[in-house]
Amino acid sequence: MELDFVRSRFIKHFDGSTGRLFASPGRINLIGEHTDYNGGFVFPGAIDKGMLAELKPNGTDKVRAYSIDLKDYVEFGLGPDDIPRATWAKYIYGVCREMIERGVEVQGFNTAFAGDVPLGAGMSSSAALESTYAYALNELFGGSRIDPFVLAKVGQATEHKYVGVKCGIMDQFASIFGKKDHLMRLDCKTLEHKYYHFRPQGYRLVLLDTTVKHELASSAYNKRRESCETVAACIRERHPEVEFLRDASMDMLLEVKDQVSAEDYMRAQYVIEEVQRVLDVCEALERDDYETVGRKMYETHDGMSRLYEVSCEELDFLNAIAQDCGVTGSRVMGGGFGGCTINLVKNELYDLFIEHAKQRYCEKYGREPKVYNVIISDGARCID
Repeated sequence: MELDFVRSRFIKHFDGSTGRLFASPGRINLIGEHTDYNGGFVFPGAIDKGMLAELKPNGTDKVRAYSIDLKDYVEFGLGPDDIPRATWAKYIYGVCREMIERGVEVQGFNTAFAGDVPLGAGMSSSAALESTYAYALNELFGGSRIDPFVLAKVGQATEHKYVGVKCGIMDQFASIFGKKDHLMRLDCKTLEHKYYHFRPQGYRLVLLDTTVKHELASSAYNKRRESCETVAACIRERHPEVEFLRDASMDMLLEVKDQVSAEDYMRAQYVIEEVQRVLDVCEALERDDYETVGRKMYETHDGMSRLYEVSCEELDFLNAIAQDCGVTGSRVMGGGFGGCTINLVKNELYDLFIEHAKQRYCEKYGREPKVYNVIISDGARCID
C-alpha cells in the first residue's frame, strides 16, 4: 500500500500537517478451522496486505476520521454515548473506548486510513483496522505500556460490543503478533502461542476467491457449535477432564457413538481430527516437509466438506481443480459456505494452475475467481 497516498489524503483533509503512520496486516489461517470454539489450535499468519492509518492529536476531545477508500468523513466524541452511526467508524470508536477502559487517556485526534485487504475474502480486514488503531493509541497516548495480548483483546471486545460480532481472538492475535516468515500456533484454550518458521522454498501461497457467500453461514455456524458442545458434554460424563472437544480422543468419541446423533458424531469427528492435523502440520514444518503440510490441507478440506458440511459447490470445484493440477495443498479457508480456498503451489505449477482455475471456473459459473497471492509478513507496527 502506498504510504505517500495515505499521507497526501491526510494532509488534504486536515490542517496540512502530518502525523504518524501505523499499519496492521490481515491474516490467513493455514490449517485449524472451527477449532477455536472447541478449545483447539489455530495456525494463522499475518500477510502483506492490511490497513494503514495516519494519526495526529488535535487538541480537542473529538476524533475526526476520514475513510480514504469510502471517501467518507465522520466526527465523534470519546464519551460512552458518542457512538457514531457509520459502521466503519464504530471500529475506531470501539477501540478508543476499550483503550480508555484499560486506563489509556485517549484524547481527540485526526486520522485518515486506507486498506488493501480484499473485503469478504476471509483475510479479516476488520481485525487489521482494530489492531492498527489499538497499536497507534497505545503509542500516542498509552506510553506503549499496554501488553500486546491486551491490544488483541481490545480488538475482539470492539467486535463484540460495538459491531455485534462474537468472534474469537485469532484474527486480532494474528494481526498484532504477526512475524515475517513465521506462522503462529495459538492454543485457544490456554492462549499460549508458538512461532513456526514458514518460508517454503519453491512454493507459493495463493488464495482463490469464489466471490460467493451463501446465506446459511451464521445459522449453520451456531448449529455446528451446538453439536460440538452436545458431544463434549456427553463425553464429559465418562471423562470429567474433557472440557472441550479438543480434550477428547477418537476412542472417547466412539464410546458415546450410540448416545449422540449421526450428525453430531460427524461434527465431533471432524474437530477431533482437525486438532490433530494442526499438530501434524507443526511437526512437518519443523522438518521443512511441505508435502505433508499439503496433504493435511486436503484432508481438512475433505473433512469440512464431508463431515462438517460447511463447504459449497464452488469451493469443492476449486479444490478438485487444485488436485487435478497437482497442487501440493488446497482447502477452504474460513467458516465456509463461500469465500476462498488457500493453496500451497509449487512455483513451476503456478501459472498452469491459475490458468486452469480461471478457465474452468468461468466455464462453469460465468465468472473468474479472484486471485490473491500472499506473503507471510510482520504484525502491527509504527511506520513513521
